[in-house]
Amino acid sequence: MRYFESELVAMPGIGSVLSAINSPVCVASSSAPERLRYSLSLVGLLSRFDPHIFSATQVAHGKPAPDLFLFAAAQMGVEPRKCLVIEDSVAGVRAAAAAGMDVIGFAGGSHCRPGHVERLRHAGAAEVINDFAALLSLI
Repeated sequence: MRYFESELVAMPGIGSVLSAINSPVCVASSSAPERLRYSLSLVGLLSRFDPHIFSATQVAHGKPAPDLFLFAAAQMGVEPRKCLVIEDSVAGVRAAAAAGMDVIGFAGGSHCRPGHVERLRHAGAAEVINDFAALLSLI
């Protein structure tokens, strides 16, 4: 836990991207709500998303089922077809695509191994980025 607390950092560029987006944003994650809130607070992003933080614990079926993304869209008051999901997992890309949402894959995390870009594309990501600086040109 100490390593987590001392080493967890926000992805480079995410703050600038969030500041530039004029649409509502949220987090929809498979993580438990407590872990989500704690992680976001550690990296200084909790206030950017709160109270729009959604967890798979709030729905019947987690990713790759579309339930979490459909729930988040409903809570945000946005039609699924008007949503854009940034997702780093194959299951998440499949879930967003099944929900009828546009999906951009993110392959810039330390957990992303060789071939991850191709796996995200194959799962349904329209584009795949490696850093958040590239995101603004796509949205």
